[in-house]
Amino acid sequence: MRPRVEEVRIQGLGVIDEAVLALSPGFTVVTGETGAGKTMVVTGLGLLFGGRADPARVRPGADKATVEGTLVVDPRGRVAQQVEDLGGVVEDGELIVSRTVSAEGRSRAWLGGRGVPVGTLTYLAEDLVAVHGQMDQQRLLQPGRQRAALDRYAGDELVKPLRAYEQAYKRHREVAEQLAELTTRARERSQEADLLRFGLEEVEKADPKPGEDAGLLEEEERLSHADALRTAAETAHTALLGDPMSAEQAVQDAASLVGQARAAVDAVRDFDPALAGLADRLAEAGYLISDIATELAGYAESIEADPARLAAVQERRAVLTHLVRKYGEDTAAVLGWAEQAARRLAELEGDDDRIGDLTREQEELTGRLTELAAELTRIRRAAAERFGRAVTEELTALAMPHARVVVEIGEAADFGPQGVDEVELRMSPHPASPPLPLNKGASGGELSRVMLAIEVVFAGADPVPTFVFDEVDAGVGGKAAVEIGRRLAHLARTAQVIVVTHLPQVAAFADQHLVVEKADDGSVVRSGVVALDRDGRIRELSRMLAGLEDSELGRAHAEELLAAAAAAKE
Repeated sequence: MRPRVEEVRIQGLGVIDEAVLALSPGFTVVTGETGAGKTMVVTGLGLLFGGRADPARVRPGADKATVEGTLVVDPRGRVAQQVEDLGGVVEDGELIVSRTVSAEGRSRAWLGGRGVPVGTLTYLAEDLVAVHGQMDQQRLLQPGRQRAALDRYAGDELVKPLRAYEQAYKRHREVAEQLAELTTRARERSQEADLLRFGLEEVEKADPKPGEDAGLLEEEERLSHADALRTAAETAHTALLGDPMSAEQAVQDAASLVGQARAAVDAVRDFDPALAGLADRLAEAGYLISDIATELAGYAESIEADPARLAAVQERRAVLTHLVRKYGEDTAAVLGWAEQAARRLAELEGDDDRIGDLTREQEELTGRLTELAAELTRIRRAAAERFGRAVTEELTALAMPHARVVVEIGEAADFGPQGVDEVELRMSPHPASPPLPLNKGASGGELSRVMLAIEVVFAGADPVPTFVFDEVDAGVGGKAAVEIGRRLAHLARTAQVIVVTHLPQVAAFADQHLVVEKADDGSVVRSGVVALDRDGRIRELSRMLAGLEDSELGRAHAEELLAAAAAAKE
């Protein structure tokens, strides 16, 4: 299912107070008296799809202008997926798009109920609508769009080589970026490698062991306080067992006191089991005191001041502290850094080999891209020639018999994502003038007709579902106007076409006819946009033909126009 615009509501825009446009598939024409607000319909559609917000367009006395559109889209299609990715909602295949412009110039946009940047509407519109208004930025005037449209016109012949080129181009970019990093940062990488080598040499020379720094700290503490440790152990030993070398015992030792307590209790332990348990515990205490005293004696004998060893420990600790300060929190972390540094150094030292491999691959890819780009250019030039002839033929029928459209294909300075071709549509309005870019070679009215001719030729190749034309028939009449109507109807076979016109010959080809009615005060009220039935169309065409709605001659001519248009469409 192709997306289309189903309904548009406009409030406070230009002369329009409030209007509702119910749009059908196919060809819809909008007519009305001068000043009724026809062009504001196109302006509203332009705003709805990201057009420039002009606060001067806000209706005098209104705080803001609001345009809200209801679009019918495929719930499983690309547009619906894009909206859901942005947090919006597509409900029952309907998408609500809204845009407001305040009198102060502030602009806000909503998509599927979610506020979005206005640029999001512009991006989405690329796949939904092409607005061709006298003052609008034309979609096909953008160089990238012109190339993409020509590629679609070229058809299947271009698909395979273009896909191969895009794959080669992507890899070429990756290789170029890697080479640029390796070569432009050669000095930095060389400096990094030197620093890593220096650090690894420091670690290798010191040869630290996991946990070595903690063990050395303990040893340094012990050696630095050897005298105090030995004195403390000897004092504790004397307190527990006494000093056998002393002739006098000024204070009884702990072992003797515990022994006295045990002897006193043992004498009467048989008389009370509770006291017997305490006697056993006193015996255990005596044994424990004896064991501790023995260990204290051994410790005191093992403690020995060793200035040479202390100096060696302090020197080793200074070496490890230097490493820890630079490379990690402890020796284990230093060793971990050394492992990572060795791997990184191996990677840096292999850069020369990588540069050689990447350079060879880049040369191969450049040759491949050159071949594929030449093939793309050949196909595009052939398609451009066919396209130019087809558009020129269309312009002849659209009252521009001397105009000629050509597609200039230039060569870019370097490879691009789709080749080396720079595509530009050019037009010469008469044989004596050189082809100029479309926006310079055609006036406003001519440009609309050129765009119509292009869209007719591109129909099916450039799959935009909705086209909007404003005053596409400016400056023409008679047979040329009939041809414009015929071509709009042809375009409407594959897309929704909305046209603002003042020519009855064009309006007669429409599938749906809307008229913008002008109120007495010059504004448009809610009922100002009316969908006409056949009799209403005859009256409106009669007004456009003769200025008189009820003129019998005008009505007869209007009926003749409708019949001729219906026969032409069939």
